[in-house]
Amino acid sequence: MAAKMQKITPFLWFDNQAEEAMNFYVSNFKNSKPGRISRYGDAGPGPKGTVMVATFQLEGQEFIALNQKNRKESCRQCFK
Repeated sequence: MAAKMQKITPFLWFDNQAEEAMNFYVSNFKNSKPGRISRYGDAGPGPKGTVMVATFQLEGQEFIALNQKNRKESCRQCFK
């Protein structure tokens, strides 16, 4: 039996808690695992070394967690 292809990836947006959220969810769901973590470098916009994006799986479902303050302004930029 072929595995089903995931069609939608939930995208969770945090001010500064993406890594904490990933660890919380992974520790509370069976068959879960952390994925990749991308951290800000010298160029920012976040402090160097802090999480920009984290991926993880819960019961085979892929999730993406993003740290980005000022969501309202960022969303306005998307729709210009």
